[in-house]
Amino acid sequence: MIQNTLNELMAYARIHLGMESEDEVFYKNIIADLMNVLELDSNAVDEEKIRGMKVPDEILEKISKYLLENKIVEEILLPNFLGKVMGFITPTPSAVTKKFKELYSVDKVSATDYLYDLSIKNNYIQKTAVDKNLWWQADYDDGASLEITINLSKPEKSNADIAKLLTQKSTNYPKCMLCNENVGFAGNLSKPARQNLRVVDIEIDKTPWFMQFSPYVYYDEHCIIINKDHTLMSINDTTFEKLVDFVELYPHYFAGSNACLPIVGGSILNHEHYQGGLHLMPLHKCGSRKSFVDSKYKDVEVSILEWYNSCLRIKGKNRAEVTAIAKRVWNTFEPYNDATVGISSSTEGTPHNTVTPLARMIDGEYCVEIILRNNITSEDHPDGVFHAHKEYHDVKSEGIGLIEAMGIFILPPRVLKAMEENKDTFTKEYVNNACQNILKNTAIFKEDELGRNAFDKFMTSCGFMEV
Repeated sequence: MIQNTLNELMAYARIHLGMESEDEVFYKNIIADLMNVLELDSNAVDEEKIRGMKVPDEILEKISKYLLENKIVEEILLPNFLGKVMGFITPTPSAVTKKFKELYSVDKVSATDYLYDLSIKNNYIQKTAVDKNLWWQADYDDGASLEITINLSKPEKSNADIAKLLTQKSTNYPKCMLCNENVGFAGNLSKPARQNLRVVDIEIDKTPWFMQFSPYVYYDEHCIIINKDHTLMSINDTTFEKLVDFVELYPHYFAGSNACLPIVGGSILNHEHYQGGLHLMPLHKCGSRKSFVDSKYKDVEVSILEWYNSCLRIKGKNRAEVTAIAKRVWNTFEPYNDATVGISSSTEGTPHNTVTPLARMIDGEYCVEIILRNNITSEDHPDGVFHAHKEYHDVKSEGIGLIEAMGIFILPPRVLKAMEENKDTFTKEYVNNACQNILKNTAIFKEDELGRNAFDKFMTSCGFMEV
């Protein structure tokens, strides 16, 4: 009976989402009206069973069945309707902010734990769907490893669904998927519902930003740090200050920015944002291949990493010194040219050089890692010279953004299909080797004598001396 299901939903909201008992009848009546439920009861439910629920799936499946059987909502709009229901029973944005600040004042980890758990319990992060993604670790003979996941949780639209989009009136609100105006947004055929999204405001570089968790959680506590202004992605000196500001606020998290150019950047370049989280990335685990000292800031450790793409690590106790060196690396590389390894900073005024920067705190020290990127194309490599080469496009043809550059490959469902249909050739080992080689493709300075010498030359240009 749907009446009992609504009673279970209210019990779930009290137990897992912190709903006050005084609000229970109020919200139950609102949701019943949305669902055309004309009669309600107050029969008891098995609260012990509900207390053991980690996600609301069982309750939402009953609601979904009722909605579809009674033709109250079309199947394509069912996720939006469920988002609306969960949005009603989730604490308001102001209540979440108040709770978060109270916890943060005592323990920063408890604060982020609260928001992350809430995002799972209120179904913004659809944990059951995310857990369907395939995941494995690929270990290589050189001692490095990559994490590889096949994304099976992000829903794909059918041709019928796509056809319906043609008849829907286009709107520019919210301007993009990251805008703050998504909080509470009802959604439509082209934009997902975000009524159960909750965020917390933060200040970085003396400007208003906010943090939320990604609904797709590609790694542990995958968060998104978003500028409140709808402004373009960019890499400049303030980028390093912003990233370090964030990890000072949340020293148990890392933060990183996609590059700001097509091909080597992320999928959203029209809104400034960073990604972060709790996860220790494969790149973070790798050691140094060569160490350097800066002529001005001798207490700062600078090194080239033993990693597949071209990455520097800058580490020290003094924030100002670490960020000063990071800015110098960026300002040296942006106009840098080296024909011996195919680096051209621009073509007819179109820039090609950029970086993927990362920041974290390690035992009280500041650590900034900078991955050098370039998006130049050629006749042989029209999709990008320092991009996945054509022979690996059956595994990954999409851009290699921040997450892949750090060593987590997010592969499309077609890879699983190929593995199932071509068991003798398209094996896990084949995929592992392709991912490793794709990262090597993205390296500005290759792991050969020419590339290593060119990297050393660049380091000298930055003012570093080999230790």
